[in-house]
Amino acid sequence: QVQLVESGGGLVQPGGSLRLSCAASGSIFSIDTMGWYRQVPGFQRELVASITSSGRTIYAESVKGRFTISRDNAKNTVYLQMNSLKPEDTAVYYCNVNVINGLGQIFGYWGQGTQVTVSS
Repeated sequence: QVQLVESGGGLVQPGGSLRLSCAASGSIFSIDTMGWYRQVPGFQRELVASITSSGRTIYAESVKGRFTISRDNAKNTVYLQMNSLKPEDTAVYYCNVNVINGLGQIFGYWGQGTQVTVSS
């Protein structure tokens, strides 16, 4: 079994910054893609950013130039640095990690979610 622990959410004023972290632990042989999604009540969960094991990144258009995703493979941790935050970034943020087990199988896991609120 694999556990994901998220941290770093909170309340911030427009223009401010936050850094989210998501640490994976448990039965992990290696990790493929890691990503961050967000969800607003009444709307579908959407991809914010993802990063492959080789470091290739993808960003939603709405966050390009403001958010940066990174990972520390030694710590099985993915980060999301969020700068120039806007009220429309308010959402629950979830990390998603694709874990490869010893048999070469890939399983996706979700974090518990962390609330990010951007408001003055």
